[in-house]
Amino acid sequence: MTEQRPASGEGLVEFLGLMRTMRDRCAWKGAQTHESLARFLREESDEVLEAIDEGTATGSWDHLREELGDLLLQIYFHAAIAESAGAFTMDDVIAGLTEKMLRRNPHVFGPEAESGREFTLEEIEELWQAAKAAERANPQR
Repeated sequence: MTEQRPASGEGLVEFLGLMRTMRDRCAWKGAQTHESLARFLREESDEVLEAIDEGTATGSWDHLREELGDLLLQIYFHAAIAESAGAFTMDDVIAGLTEKMLRRNPHVFGPEAESGREFTLEEIEELWQAAKAAERANPQR
């Protein structure tokens, strides 16, 4: 087995451009809305779950890799629709997700991380739930 290197992320940027081109040049893709794609998002999510079960049973994760790609297509498709409507961009999605992960993982990124101690799984779950509760109390985030 060859050693895998961390992904550079360049392919994600390239795919965003591909998605924009497809929306511009393909009548079917250009006509889609969040609502018209909702059933595909659900189907792809279900197929990811099935692929996880299959990978667990067989030890082969090729099907999961494929299904994650299909799910990612749906995410990019919805982001491209939102971008063309002026609602938000994929960069906005990623920035929001990054901010959320920084908030919800204080044991990794916050003052708790500076202690150098190992946190138990239960403590990590408690920190996560506390961060979620703080977000609900302050929905402007």
